[in-house]
Amino acid sequence: MSQKIRNIGIIAHVDHGKTTLVDAIFKQAGLFRENQHMANRVMDSNDLEREKGITILSKVASVRYQDTKINIVDTPGHADFGGEVERVLSMVDGVLLIVDANEGPMPQTRFVLKKAFENKLKPIVFVNKIDREFARPAEAYDKTLDLFIDLGANEEDLFFPHLYGSGASGFARETPDGPEMDLRLLYEMILREIPAPRVEAEGAFRLQVNNLDYSDYLGRMFGGKVLRGTVAVGDRVEMLREDITKKNAFNVTKLWIYEGIQLKEVESVAAGDIAMLAGLDNVLISDTICHVDTSEALEPIRVEPSTLSMNFYANNSPLASKDGGKFLTIHKIKERLQKEEAVSVSVKIDPNAPSDTVKVKARGELQLAVLIETMRREGYEMQISRPQVIFTRNAEGKIEEPFELATLEMPTDSVGSVMEDLARRKGEMLDMRQNDSGNSILQYSIPTRGLIGFRSNYLTLTRGLGIMGSLFDGYRQYTGEVESRTQGSLISKDTGKLTRYAYEDVQVRGTLFYPVGTELYAGMIVGACSRDEDMIVNATKEKAATNIRSANAEQTAVLDSHKEFSLEQALSWLRDDELLECTPKQLRFRKKVLDHSERRVSERRNDMAGIV
Repeated sequence: MSQKIRNIGIIAHVDHGKTTLVDAIFKQAGLFRENQHMANRVMDSNDLEREKGITILSKVASVRYQDTKINIVDTPGHADFGGEVERVLSMVDGVLLIVDANEGPMPQTRFVLKKAFENKLKPIVFVNKIDREFARPAEAYDKTLDLFIDLGANEEDLFFPHLYGSGASGFARETPDGPEMDLRLLYEMILREIPAPRVEAEGAFRLQVNNLDYSDYLGRMFGGKVLRGTVAVGDRVEMLREDITKKNAFNVTKLWIYEGIQLKEVESVAAGDIAMLAGLDNVLISDTICHVDTSEALEPIRVEPSTLSMNFYANNSPLASKDGGKFLTIHKIKERLQKEEAVSVSVKIDPNAPSDTVKVKARGELQLAVLIETMRREGYEMQISRPQVIFTRNAEGKIEEPFELATLEMPTDSVGSVMEDLARRKGEMLDMRQNDSGNSILQYSIPTRGLIGFRSNYLTLTRGLGIMGSLFDGYRQYTGEVESRTQGSLISKDTGKLTRYAYEDVQVRGTLFYPVGTELYAGMIVGACSRDEDMIVNATKEKAATNIRSANAEQTAVLDSHKEFSLEQALSWLRDDELLECTPKQLRFRKKVLDHSERRVSERRNDMAGIV
């Protein structure tokens, strides 16, 4: 049966046409098999994925061509979701790299492709958007070959099978100007070039879990590629894990395989196919599922280490529960984060954190921001600390910190301001060159601390035209303090509404974050001070009513516009003594200690501790 299955991962940079091409693959599969209907945007079903234009969650779908089933597994391209990539690649036997005919392969493509080579997966290439203006398919192919060489591909992979085409127009060709007008050549290349699953058809059933889901009716659902033998509903199997000696035996209650974009319930599954099972709740990524007493636990899926941590607290501000939040307690927040830990390879909860705190470790800033935004939409209210880098000590006892290899493409007139910002963040330039489009490409080695908050600033410096990718580059010696923001906070003195009269007065001291009429509380941060010091302001004062009129006094001052923050920008703006209050409707900055006099005592205590 495994000879009639192909498992393939899809790799593409943001906006290189992955979703459009996959849609075309599914639609045209209906031409070759009757009554097959596929919906649009198969691989970007998550709201956040559509909004951010990135793939966050790995998904599986399948088509049939001739007598072969093709399981297509989506892969996230962003390095923050490296844990997703690691587990996806353990399910497939080859990868389809989609490259834009104008831009060629981009920095984020390197990450997944490098992992594919490490896993000895067969690559095939599709040069997409050749029907667009300014398309340069031959140059895109040459750049892809250069990338393969840079990543140390073996000699066989340097002669990678490739096609030219357009996902939007739905055609694939052997040459850019060929006559073909459908995707038949792509299907045939997948069947011909991607090897059949590397599995054992005979022997006792074995599977390594790299996909988790949850059903309100069935509980935990788990699965991956069946590595050996067959499994049927009712079979007695066991769950093995590297660090536990007790075996958890259970009966398989349900079995599914992927048909199109749906899960199809079946009675049995054979080696080579990607399946989902039910029957046991406490199952994690990397667990081994096998027939009783037939196997040892497989080696866990290794992922790059977490580099950032963040503290979650219950929302205890005066405006808690005012924005429609349904889950407010630290117990509910911890329960939700534990659920995330169970389905994610790279999200970990620190068991040693205080009882009123949930400390979460993750791969990067974007991954944490996506998690928080998802929780907000589910009705959670919480308070978040500033992201902190995870330091380690080497054998000599010296502090080491994580570094990133950052590649940036931008208009040449933005280079000076970007280099200045990166130098302030302890970045070291490794390379600088110009590409064929006239844009400058910079490569930097930079501490992960230096990249916190940089992405949003980078878009501002490049007028939204900058492209950036970063890869984890190991731990190296601590480089000293990185200058964070250069502005203090404007802190509300009292509780009440932000008045127009107060807004006029406060705006001369800095930039406000909220419009007139916003509910405030004492200790809430209402804006950024123009100087590098915190300032308490009366943002709720009202104009005194008198019966004396003045022509000059009646003139209305023009209000400066307030500054809006995205979640990522808000997290990067925080200082260590501040929190971000996240509710389903609002983001609010606040001091950890709301009372002004208590905060001064706390600051003096910290200063004394620093002197001692």
